[in-house]
Amino acid sequence: MFRRSGRRQIAKLDENAGKLNREGLAAFGRLLQYIRPYQKWMGVAIFALLVSTGLNLILPLVIQNLVDVVFVGENASVSRLNWLAGGLFIVFAVQAVFSFVNRLTIAYVGENAVADIRVAVFSHLQRLSLTFYADHRTGEVVSRITNDVTQLQAAITDNIVALLRQVVLLIGASILLFYLNWQLTLVILVGIPLMSLTIVALGRRIRRAAKAVQDKLAESANVVEEATSGIRIVKSFAREPYEIGRFRAATMAVYDAAMERAKISAILAPIIGFMAFGSIVATLWFGSLQVLNGNLTPGGLVAYLVYTMMVATPVSSLAGLYSQFQSAIGATERLFELLDTNPSIEESPNAITLPAVMGNVAFEQVNFRYNENVHVMEEVSFSAESGQVIALVGPSGAGKTTLVNLIPRFYDVTSGVITIDGNDIRNVTLNSLRQQIGIVPQETTLFSDTVYNNILYGKLDATAQEVEAAAQAANAHDFILSDLPDGYATLVGERGVKLSGGQRQRVAIARAILKDPRILILDEATSSLDSESERLVQDALERLMQGRTSFVIAHRLSTIINADRILVLDKGRILEQGTHNELLSNPDGLYTRLHAMQFNWELGRA
Repeated sequence: MFRRSGRRQIAKLDENAGKLNREGLAAFGRLLQYIRPYQKWMGVAIFALLVSTGLNLILPLVIQNLVDVVFVGENASVSRLNWLAGGLFIVFAVQAVFSFVNRLTIAYVGENAVADIRVAVFSHLQRLSLTFYADHRTGEVVSRITNDVTQLQAAITDNIVALLRQVVLLIGASILLFYLNWQLTLVILVGIPLMSLTIVALGRRIRRAAKAVQDKLAESANVVEEATSGIRIVKSFAREPYEIGRFRAATMAVYDAAMERAKISAILAPIIGFMAFGSIVATLWFGSLQVLNGNLTPGGLVAYLVYTMMVATPVSSLAGLYSQFQSAIGATERLFELLDTNPSIEESPNAITLPAVMGNVAFEQVNFRYNENVHVMEEVSFSAESGQVIALVGPSGAGKTTLVNLIPRFYDVTSGVITIDGNDIRNVTLNSLRQQIGIVPQETTLFSDTVYNNILYGKLDATAQEVEAAAQAANAHDFILSDLPDGYATLVGERGVKLSGGQRQRVAIARAILKDPRILILDEATSSLDSESERLVQDALERLMQGRTSFVIAHRLSTIINADRILVLDKGRILEQGTHNELLSNPDGLYTRLHAMQFNWELGRA
């Protein structure tokens, strides 16, 4: 029974090892696709490598002639020595030129490939849906495009040069070893299978350990991202020691994983080095016997030993390079895992470009769920005519934000249909749909750039006059010129941290005005502002909503009294709809209760 159990465990280990090798080869094969566009330069690099390494192999033959002809030969002379030295100098000068060409061209190929990979990963991230970002932490995503690609950078630039050089040197030296003395060469070959098995066995463990390091680095990066983006909360709760503790724990996890990888790598190189140089000792002993028996010249033995060193050194170096490539393959697998993630929102193959719309929006029996167990919206039906203001109210978790997120297809309905001017939004291209929808969220996001460029983001080809006109309509022009040190050229800082909440919101409104969308979504756009800022922002929003179909998620019911229709949601259903006065006429309605609660709360504050 124990034997059967042992055999099953060995078979399982072999199966897992085979799977790792297949996955590694597949990942490396995909990596080579990024080198293919630069294959001509890669050809130049390989040719230069062959020449420079081939010239390097001449040295032992010169040493053989130096010993057998110049030192112990009958025709020894200074002129022969000068001729050999001069020839060797020319060889090494040519070798240096080709080595330079090889290193430069391989760096050109590698750096271009790495840049292409970075762009490919970032481009794919831009195409992924919001569901992906809800399931993955920001630090993890950033780590993949920074740490993982950096891991690849060394593999396909410096390491690939070293690998190719060592392989060419190994093959060339081996051929010359057979040429000089095939019997001695057979002595060396005895240890190669054992070295190969050791390299492969430990290499698998190195790859698993390297992947663990990258995962821990991603967790560490996420701690940094969260603590940095939430620095005000950290400081307000005096939680700096706690965050330092979190980062220290994450860093120690990286350290532990890195040390595990280092231990395996530290075992691999000395073992291979011992085996390689043990072969040299055996060669020295056996070769000396050949010299004593007259079967080999002293110069031949010296040349042979140099070639043996040329074989032993690459074998020893290949062990270290192999471990580095295994680490790179671990990073490669993580990157391709990201690239293989499909967007949850995809365009139909026959999607059409949505023409300029009037703004008639209709929900027909719409259901939505994030997963099988979480029902967010059920049987939602309503219509909004062009230019109407539709307000959404309800308790927290009622589904208000989810409803407006369905309009630009940030998520897809589980069942039912959403149409704009009669066009099912699933049958039009995402770009043409979202170009006609403007969003002003509660938490305004500005980019770490100038005020001007943040407004320009709404319409990249807008003129300076259009940007200023949008800022004036958003009540932002005056404070930009009077309160900001460099006017429109003022840098707003990360996420607009150098501006007040009201200022950020007005810049965001200016951005939306410049975009000039037909459909507008306002997600509690004034909920976190003081009274003065709210008045300015509300005035700007009213200008923005003119002539547009607007969906307003209301935090304060007093701001939606004049809405054309108010939808009252609770638990993903529309319980009531109508105007402000119509809804208040129902004393038992949810809207009436919400209105009374807010009125009493505001009265208590006063």
